[in-house]
Amino acid sequence: MIKEQQKRVETGTVKKQDILENQAKIVYLGIGSNLGDRKKNIEIAKSHLNKNNLDFLSISSFYETPSWPDPKKPKFLNIVIKAKFYHDPESLLKICKKIEILLGRKKGKKNDPRICDIDIIDFNKKVLKVKNKLTLPHKLMHKRNFVLIPFFEIQKEWHHPIIKKDLKSLISSISQGDIRSIKQI
Repeated sequence: MIKEQQKRVETGTVKKQDILENQAKIVYLGIGSNLGDRKKNIEIAKSHLNKNNLDFLSISSFYETPSWPDPKKPKFLNIVIKAKFYHDPESLLKICKKIEILLGRKKGKKNDPRICDIDIIDFNKKVLKVKNKLTLPHKLMHKRNFVLIPFFEIQKEWHHPIIKKDLKSLISSISQGDIRSIKQI
């Protein structure tokens, strides 16, 4: 495949679309776990993401938060990753879902405890809505302490492309209780 692409470059038959598709996109993923060995689950998910051609640029610390909406359920451990990815958002979503299943995630009720949850927070500052599949940036990211605080740790300059606020402003808009409930591990 690489030789074929190289030949097309040499002969001038490469289309602009081919070049754009192969350019690295900057993506941010949130990974969380609140069942089993949470840290190990996240590390395994990271390993599988890396094997699927995500080149990590930075990784936040681990953050622990109460389960929502029922704080009596096991606490979550979360991280945010900044990575390079060379394909489209739908391909990344398929990879994330495949890894969640590989780690043992089962279909359950919304907000049930889970071994692994991988969310695409941002995909190259793209604004996208694919009904019942994918919304970019993640539709609830601006309200979640377990996304905003680790995200801020690794990318202070990011701005929400729809809300038009930076991460510091988004963090300031969440409740003091949410800010106090998150702990860096």
